[in-house]
Amino acid sequence: MQDGNALAVRPDAGPDEDRNSGSREKGLNRVLHILEFLHANQRAIGIGDLAKGVNAPRSTIYTLVRSLVDAGLLEMAGDGNRVYFGKKLYLYGMDYVRGNDLLRRGRQEVDNLSRETGETSELCMLQSGRYTIVHSSPGTRPFRISSATGLQIPLPWTASGRLLLAGFERAVIEDMVSEDDLVLPDGRRLLLDDFIADIATAGAAGYCVTSGLVDAYTKCLAAPVFSAAGKVEATICLVVPIDTSEEKTGNLIALLRERAARLSITG
Repeated sequence: MQDGNALAVRPDAGPDEDRNSGSREKGLNRVLHILEFLHANQRAIGIGDLAKGVNAPRSTIYTLVRSLVDAGLLEMAGDGNRVYFGKKLYLYGMDYVRGNDLLRRGRQEVDNLSRETGETSELCMLQSGRYTIVHSSPGTRPFRISSATGLQIPLPWTASGRLLLAGFERAVIEDMVSEDDLVLPDGRRLLLDDFIADIATAGAAGYCVTSGLVDAYTKCLAAPVFSAAGKVEATICLVVPIDTSEEKTGNLIALLRERAARLSITG
């Protein structure tokens, strides 16, 4: 009887074909590790540092990078000794935006919110177990709040993280949140039990507000965007100065919930 979790192999597959299949799979995994490492670092990386970062032989990474550069997926930067994402990946990303209805409509809502309120607005989703800003629009304040599309932040640091995990089992949350994720930028440590309680509270309330977590000067207001199955698919949020009045905060939360409901798929 064949193990249902095993990779199926054709009865006529020989040992050379098996080895080639395993080699291709390993090569593909290394390509994915290269792309993930570049994304995490957000800058051009030298081949040596890239090899160390993905724990692979320098010669192997050099060969893979050369193939990816030839394909237009990566480009050599600066002095030709460093590598970064290529234009073709940007074009693929734009294809994804055009083909994803939620992302397309969400980008427009975020831009509208920023214009209407003057505050920094974001559309956020879970990606590889991390809170990820998939679109950001800066506010009009002279004091600009740091926010960038593609930025990944530990889930416990954010209001959106508490909503994105609503409905998850405790064991799943524990697997997604590391000890380092519970340490805030200023060195304070959050308790996992408190974070899980915050998730339940946010899910029940239908919104979340956090103050002074990422920095001492801002607070984040977030509302959930639901899929047809009732799962939190994304959040739409505003990052505002921490001294924003309770009245204005309440008005902004109401506006966020209205826009999030408009984005949600209800049937």
